[in-house]
Amino acid sequence: MTSLARGCFRWRFAVLGGWVAALVALVALTIGSGTAFSEDPGMPDSESATAYSLMAQMGAQQAGSQGSGAATESGTIVWHTGAAVDSAAVKQQFTAMLKQISALPGVQGVVSPYDAAGKSQINTRTSTAYATITVAKDTDTAAIETAATALRSPDVQVALGDQAFETIPGGSHGPEVVGLLAALVILFLVFRSAWAAALPIITGIVGVATSLLVVVLAAHVIDLASTSITMGALIGLGVGIDYALFIVNRYRKAMMAGDSVPEAIVKAVNTSGRAVVFAGLTVIVALLGMYVVKLGVLTGMAQAAAVTVLFTVAAAITLLPALLGILGRKVLSRRQRKALAEGIPAVPVAAKPTRGARWAGLVQRNPLRAVAGAVLAVVILASPVLSIRIGDADASSDPVGSDSRNYYELMAAGFGAGFDASLLLVAEVPDAASAAAFTALVKQLPSVADVASVSAAPIKDGQTIAVATVTPVTSAQTQETTDLVTNLRDQVITTAENGNNLRVYVGGSTASTIDLAEALLSKLPLYLGLIALLGFLLLAVAFRSLLVPLIGAISNIATILVGLGAVTAIFQFGWGTGLLGVGTGAPITYLVPVLVMGIMFGLSMDYQVFLVSRMHEEWTHTRDNLRSIRVGLTETAQVIAAAATIMLFVFASFGFSGERIVSMIGIGLAVAVLIDAFVVRMTLIPALMTLIGRANWFYPRWAEKITPKVSVEGPAEAPADHEPAVLAGAGHHQ
Repeated sequence: MTSLARGCFRWRFAVLGGWVAALVALVALTIGSGTAFSEDPGMPDSESATAYSLMAQMGAQQAGSQGSGAATESGTIVWHTGAAVDSAAVKQQFTAMLKQISALPGVQGVVSPYDAAGKSQINTRTSTAYATITVAKDTDTAAIETAATALRSPDVQVALGDQAFETIPGGSHGPEVVGLLAALVILFLVFRSAWAAALPIITGIVGVATSLLVVVLAAHVIDLASTSITMGALIGLGVGIDYALFIVNRYRKAMMAGDSVPEAIVKAVNTSGRAVVFAGLTVIVALLGMYVVKLGVLTGMAQAAAVTVLFTVAAAITLLPALLGILGRKVLSRRQRKALAEGIPAVPVAAKPTRGARWAGLVQRNPLRAVAGAVLAVVILASPVLSIRIGDADASSDPVGSDSRNYYELMAAGFGAGFDASLLLVAEVPDAASAAAFTALVKQLPSVADVASVSAAPIKDGQTIAVATVTPVTSAQTQETTDLVTNLRDQVITTAENGNNLRVYVGGSTASTIDLAEALLSKLPLYLGLIALLGFLLLAVAFRSLLVPLIGAISNIATILVGLGAVTAIFQFGWGTGLLGVGTGAPITYLVPVLVMGIMFGLSMDYQVFLVSRMHEEWTHTRDNLRSIRVGLTETAQVIAAAATIMLFVFASFGFSGERIVSMIGIGLAVAVLIDAFVVRMTLIPALMTLIGRANWFYPRWAEKITPKVSVEGPAEAPADHEPAVLAGAGHHQ
């Protein structure tokens, strides 16, 4: 690391130019090649996947919402009228509108409720009707929407929905910009230097921007979802700003201790830089561990996030030292620069203690109370995770007044809440006996609880695959619909298959979501255990201890559960979703738990490594456990608090994006980071280590012999004659 730091300082302008040139080249390549993201979730082997495979065999043109590869898309126009929906005036008005739409470019078919083919699309009792529109894939539907909504009046409600009219959330990044501005303000308050405040933001943004451009290009080679960009931005900004903050803080401390600019850069990279590399590689391995979940979209997102972390680490240990070399003493506050110019040495021991020093003293004087309070807070905040439901939110939970919610309410009032949650029963009927059994099953289905309606075409001679459509009473996201799928599979269909060759598989978008959730939940404990074991082994290698890594691994899991508990309480229970503009309570999207686990593991490992590495450094010098904990917490408390506060604002800003999935991830991470830094790292960990005593640093001789040598702190320095009272960050206290 010493050679790297010196090289980056010596060739600082070349390093800066190299990063700029790389960004420009990647932008040019991205513009030239465009994007090639794939939104296929990569369904695991499941009953619904088998159903779609069978439908493909029989030449089905569509398979529910999973038919994303079809050349056409279906849309629905629904209307509710004050007058009778089948009256001559209403019929004439809407027939003319549908005729106008049928002539628009891209429209391939219109089924009107006033035609024989659409006779089931009208409910005279509720005065509601709908038409289905088939358009070529990627058709601009603005003209269709204009023609349909032109008929709205105080007595006529019109709404559009389904695949062809889905609205992709807008690309406004105002909240994220607010988060970055808040981070800049916090950094300035900590460092009292505009350049010191800007450097972590600049380094983080450059690392993230470069990596995301690489991800966009990589999507041409491997399957990556567009959500990989959001994942990369979240974790990249999170760890990137933290990494740079740690190095800048160490550089400023070295400068105030009297080191020259190149010496301070070497010291910062050789200490905090090593911790950054160690933490970054740990996060990358943990992210790649998502492979055990075996869901294509998650594997791709993990690969994208790992690339982002790699580039943020590279920026922190190359671009940042180069910028520090260019700026020199400008990274210090005016008061610090003046003190150095006047030859005033670093802060003496008699200086006023910092808040970190006072907090460390308070925790060590009351370790039992600190542990009890921290554990109680974690348990309370994590407890909602026991009730988590994995699934997709449907339009019934969208914000009141939104187009999708209006569409849902009109359709639900006229045709039942389960209109958009249809289940496909796809059957293999190789012989007459199995065909008769399937026909009998279809006749029985209307009597099954929570079934609203059933439709199926007669089985023709020689036909070996048959399909029936079951419409539930409830919407797709409800527990009742999930229970219906379970009942059909475990009871109703199993009974029908007895004594014959009939095999029936339940498919459809609702069943696919249920299968995806079950596949994910079955793998989450494995993934959680994997990253806990990984954290333990890496911390054991770094700090030559058994108890410290064990506490770290368990506390990492606790933090993750707090984040998921917050997501469950807010977005599933609905405690505050209205304030975030994402509607009402609904199941948690399957992507969220895994992403929160991966990202929070990375951030909690950052704080753990940064905190314990300073404690271990002091322990190596003094063999005094209490002093090591006190010095480590005192010297890192301010920068950990600053880093966590920055992440709180950045992640919380994503929470106000108006997109449910992004909001879930942002709020979950914001709460988890807050608890991890202030409750777990700065309270629980030092309190437990105080109670445990010297046993914190016990490491068996046999383990020492087989453990590779890894230095997170860098070359050992002579211990200070006094305990630090003030951090380099607090220029106004010096």
